[in-house]
Amino acid sequence: MKEYYNKSVDEVLQELKVGENGLADLQVDNMRMQFGENKLKEVKKPSPIMVFVSQFNDFLIWILLVAAAMSAFLGKYESTLVIAVVVIINASLGTVQHLKAEESLQALKALSSPKSKVIRNGATVVVASEDVVVGDLIIVETGDFVSADGRIIKSFSLKVDESALTGESVSVEKDTVTINASKLSPGDQCNMIFSGTHITYGRGVAVVTCVGGNTEIGKIATLLERAKDKETPLQKNLDDFGKKLAAIIIVIAALIFALNLYRGKPIIDVFMFSVSLAVAAIPEALSSIVTIVLAIGTRRMAKENAIIRKLYAVEGLGSVSIICSDKTGTLTQNKMSVKQIYTRSQLFKEDNLDIKQEHDFRLLMMSMLCNDAITTESQELGDPTEIALVNLGELYGWDELRVRENYRRISELPFDSNRKLMSTLHDIHEKRLMVTKGALDAILQRAQFIDDERGIRAITPEDRANLERINTELGQKGLRILAFSYKEFNGEQLGLDDENKLVFIGLIAMMDPPRAESAEAVANCYRAGIRTVMITGDHIITASAIAKEIGIMDNTTEAIEGYKIESMTDKELLDIVPKVSVYARVSPEHKIRIVRAWQELGHAVAMTGDGVNDAPALKQADIGIAMGITGTEVSKDAASMILTDDNFATIVKAISNGRSIYGNIMNSVKFLLSGNTAGILAVLYASIVNLPAPFAPVHLLFINLLTDSFPAIAIGIESPKASLMNEKPRDIKESILTRPFAIEVLLQGLLIATVTMMAFHIGMQASEAVAVTMAFAVLCLSRLIHGFNCRSKGPLTAETLFSNRYIWIAFITGFLLLTIVLTWDPFKGIFEVAKLTGQQYLVVLIFSFIPLVCIQLVKRIRSAYNKALV
Repeated sequence: MKEYYNKSVDEVLQELKVGENGLADLQVDNMRMQFGENKLKEVKKPSPIMVFVSQFNDFLIWILLVAAAMSAFLGKYESTLVIAVVVIINASLGTVQHLKAEESLQALKALSSPKSKVIRNGATVVVASEDVVVGDLIIVETGDFVSADGRIIKSFSLKVDESALTGESVSVEKDTVTINASKLSPGDQCNMIFSGTHITYGRGVAVVTCVGGNTEIGKIATLLERAKDKETPLQKNLDDFGKKLAAIIIVIAALIFALNLYRGKPIIDVFMFSVSLAVAAIPEALSSIVTIVLAIGTRRMAKENAIIRKLYAVEGLGSVSIICSDKTGTLTQNKMSVKQIYTRSQLFKEDNLDIKQEHDFRLLMMSMLCNDAITTESQELGDPTEIALVNLGELYGWDELRVRENYRRISELPFDSNRKLMSTLHDIHEKRLMVTKGALDAILQRAQFIDDERGIRAITPEDRANLERINTELGQKGLRILAFSYKEFNGEQLGLDDENKLVFIGLIAMMDPPRAESAEAVANCYRAGIRTVMITGDHIITASAIAKEIGIMDNTTEAIEGYKIESMTDKELLDIVPKVSVYARVSPEHKIRIVRAWQELGHAVAMTGDGVNDAPALKQADIGIAMGITGTEVSKDAASMILTDDNFATIVKAISNGRSIYGNIMNSVKFLLSGNTAGILAVLYASIVNLPAPFAPVHLLFINLLTDSFPAIAIGIESPKASLMNEKPRDIKESILTRPFAIEVLLQGLLIATVTMMAFHIGMQASEAVAVTMAFAVLCLSRLIHGFNCRSKGPLTAETLFSNRYIWIAFITGFLLLTIVLTWDPFKGIFEVAKLTGQQYLVVLIFSFIPLVCIQLVKRIRSAYNKALV
């Protein structure tokens, strides 16, 4: 592998045949062919055939296969055939579910793949990181993930967190100096950047030297590809519950086996029946159903601009009771535009400057120089406030690239949230000037002079008071204010100590109005029992004005600034957070403390963020939500959900979807457990009172195949209901099998078992074969119909009855198959069913609908009672 850190910038550029305009399109293709794509080699995924084979690696399936072998040995080939068909269809369903889930997750990975800024054909463009090639000039700045290894050719106070590569948590300072050494470790290569690391400070340009598996991170590990998907808390809970349930069912099946054996029944028949009962009663489809429902749900949410990066987020969304939201871009439009300008001791509208006047000309020019934004006809790159300043210049016919070319940047101090300042150094009209922009309070701390209509003079307390008054008045209107200053400078490189003795020149105020849908989304949150809290770096007055306008803040709550949190103990903060709706001028540490305080009060917290400084709080929150448009790669990596439209209203939709998905999964569980309970209770009843077995083994296998997976999945993809957002959030610590849930499952199972055994007793008046057939038909059909009961907590209505076509597909498919088994002669022998009369079919239909009628009646009574209480 070539070493580039010991070569000069010119040598590296010459070797890779790239100039300051970057690669041309043809070169990009050639580089990709020569050096490969920017992808790590993925671990080979199992083929569909191997996935199919893996479906047989299950204890219950082994038992079933043993039973099939015993049936074949005893000459019961029909039973052997049915068991084989059931096992193959179950394996096929599991394979389809696995492949669908994998497809969904791959689609989500593609949606959330990071982007990189590169220079190609002389223009800055944004490309998918996997499209970066050797020779590309990549632009990196604070918050970006590095997508490939590269030799730094420009560095402006660049610092990189290389902990993912070296284990060192302290950021490394980077420069362009050639290192005269060889065989250095990556940690000592201070003129290189490496894939998988991220920029914590400054800005720079690097030429890509290695991509994909040839990068340092690619050589030492392919952790992402080798990492196994973790089970979500819900899946772990369900698996644990399933194991306990399986143990109970196996014990019951063993007792029934022993009881029937004691009564002298043939051992093979008793064994087959007990095994079939266990297989039919255990909801082995539970885990795969959860996976497929979560995968389908996340795809649906992705279409609604919410990309779920971690599956547990879907479950957590249903429990969110606090949303700590950033203001800019989330609650507002993130489309800043300049509204007012203060210079020469006067306030001007954005289109009323006189650029022939020296102060106005200088302020406008400085706003474009101390600025990294670039706008073109097709895209706008940069911070929204800086884009607004560029657009202000364009209003007067200025082009930012031409201005910056005329007054080239010599050095810079990038903006950071602690200083609240940005400074750049330029040669302007035979003078070397440092231009500084930032928050007014930060500028005034460092300003000694003011440049106004009276010329440059010492700034007075009266000047400071007047500027603070203007700042307050503009802030109360919801405007964001940037202060501008400058000073003459002798030198080539700026340092932090140089940001002093500044000359104040003016203020530029801009507006980022609330999104039209923000107020409604906040109101929806309150109805859903969710409190919205604004946490922002903005001025407290600006933040409060926006918060009041969209309904976050009212007369019962207050706004505080970060410095007050600084002096509070954790106990004091715990006492005050319920009273505060707006936090302004906060630091990353403050955000973490606010989130922790809400969590200690028993709330599930969602936290939005877009910057590097938001990443710790995003990780601390129960649901970290990153901005897809303005968010840095660091914030996206720390988040469990990404908003592709940066819109607060999307969070509310995602919470509704999260509640719906969790509720659908629980409804699927209720459906499976209540149906399986019915089968167990029916068999248990028959065994205790010494009746013949109400089902043949093949019946139980048929019911298990027909009435488990298809309806359960159909229930799992119910559309979200508006009423969900009128309920309180779910307790995140709540167990799956709550007492009310268990009672409901038992009662519904008992109801289905009762009608099944009633049909059995009626059939016994004709013959045992007819009784078994009627019991089988009622249990199968009533469970199919019961799927409609389990779709929601509320009763069915004319509007909701046909709203889920999948449940109808599952029902009609099951009904047709059952009809074929009961009426088509070739299947009667295989499935051991007797011929029924028209009257007996009518009994089957009536009894199968009784659970639906009873449960719907109870739901209607409960719904009417709840409405009466309201």
